[in-house]
Amino acid sequence: MKQIVDLFAGCGGLSRGFEDAGFGIIGAFEFWDVAAKCYAANFDHPVFTDDLSDVENAIEKLRTLSPDIIIGGPPCQDFSHAGKRVENVRAALTECFATIVTAINPQWFVMENVDRAQNSKSYAAARHIFKAAGYGLTEVLLNAALYGVPQRRKRFFCIGSLNAADGFLLDYIEGNQSQTEMTLRDYFGETLDFEFYYRHPRNYSRRAIYSINEPSATIRGVNRPVPQGYPGHKKDACTLNSSIRPMTTLERSLVQTFPPDFKWVGNKTETEQMVGNAVPVKLAEFIAKALLHHISGEPYYVNYAPFYEWLHDTQVVSEKVQSDTVSRLKRANAICPMTGEPDAYYIFTLEQTPEYKTMSSTVRSQLKRAVTLYADYLKTP
Repeated sequence: MKQIVDLFAGCGGLSRGFEDAGFGIIGAFEFWDVAAKCYAANFDHPVFTDDLSDVENAIEKLRTLSPDIIIGGPPCQDFSHAGKRVENVRAALTECFATIVTAINPQWFVMENVDRAQNSKSYAAARHIFKAAGYGLTEVLLNAALYGVPQRRKRFFCIGSLNAADGFLLDYIEGNQSQTEMTLRDYFGETLDFEFYYRHPRNYSRRAIYSINEPSATIRGVNRPVPQGYPGHKKDACTLNSSIRPMTTLERSLVQTFPPDFKWVGNKTETEQMVGNAVPVKLAEFIAKALLHHISGEPYYVNYAPFYEWLHDTQVVSEKVQSDTVSRLKRANAICPMTGEPDAYYIFTLEQTPEYKTMSSTVRSQLKRAVTLYADYLKTP
């Protein structure tokens, strides 16, 4: 099992996703004491509160851990759409991350940030450091709603592998992207007790009322109640009424795909900030599985595009049914990665996974139906 250290770990979204994919985490670094306490409440390995801007100290401590992989998300406020869009000391931590990684020289690393980071001067400097050290880079901007998260959240990933070609993971990432965005209803089934909810806009030129039949907008670090003077917006999913409320802190964490039993430490404001800052667990898990595919050299690859065409040509179904079926096959493969053509034993293995067992009977049936159709497609001459 490859051993990982998580830098700028926050409350642990990236760590949890990598753990769920089968990696071992041996340590984490988080300077904010509240987030470090929250992290410690949910993981067995140590979390260090060292300031990673002290690069020499960080390198010395990391050398004692000898990780195979370093992951992390340097603070992103100065790249974010909500900030002033200037770069300062926080943005410089991206360069600190690169300096630390290349000093330790693990075989692989993963760096996550907001979408704007990829065009920053700080990232350009970090990229130069990575390339000078001999890393091949896969640089991708992902919409979390296409990778198992019921949230339209764009995040930039830079994934490095020593002596690899640039773009070494692109085929896997693009080949396993869903054809349609995941909605809240897709993810939660019929367990939610609301159809519409309020998400406070940055200004009233934007809508604020959303439906569960669409992905959530990006979960931010603030969660405000419906103001008395909210004027409504022509694109709201429904008109404001007494049933409309913001999602609770727990609901927001579930949209970030944290498990229901994740322990939150801190007051409400602190918890909302940790939830908003976190990497969605399922997005992290997807990236982890992509990296695992690269590391293991797994020979079996699911090519979804011709299956999509086969559904149209032989099953004579609508484009929506095609997209839904492919999305369900991808979800099944994400839960229980295929190592060969799916058969009865694969379906049995899928049925034994914890995530599958928590799904509604309808969703379970849909996933098995998609797998069965894919098996039929593979048998077609």
